[in-house]
Amino acid sequence: HAAQETKSLSLSAKAAFLYEAQSQTVLFAKNENARMPMASTTKIMPALIALEECEGDEVIVIDEESVGIEGSSAYLRAGDELTMEELAYALLLQSANDAAVAIARHIGGSIEAFADIMNERAKALGLSDTHFENPHGLDSEQHYTTAHDLALIARAALQHPSLRSIMATRSITM
Repeated sequence: HAAQETKSLSLSAKAAFLYEAQSQTVLFAKNENARMPMASTTKIMPALIALEECEGDEVIVIDEESVGIEGSSAYLRAGDELTMEELAYALLLQSANDAAVAIARHIGGSIEAFADIMNERAKALGLSDTHFENPHGLDSEQHYTTAHDLALIARAALQHPSLRSIMATRSITM
């Protein structure tokens, strides 16, 4: 019945994919396989990798290369010490590009190496139309996903208890 109702749904978005994850029932789809820039939705994948690869209380010392990144920011400073969980909060609640770079450099050693890790994780999730070039989502020609693939990334993130808790948080003071 819900599928019949959504057929008449008008949506201004260029692409959309709505499904019930447990039964994998598609409720609505519009251009779900069209490759699109993913902007800050990129940050779901580094958050997932960060909390899969590191303990939440692992302390990260912010390096000079992780500060002053363009766009939204947590205003990190070189020498700051934050836990991986705090960086994940900054990444997802503040959409902090500096936190994205700090996570990437800590885990991968560089943005490029971390992009390779993100692409490997995308393949492990069975994604065929997603490619990462950076951990923050700033425009890049070969940085894209689809509405369908993004739904699968979100599903994987929501299966992680710490990420589920972060995503349910409205605000936090650090």
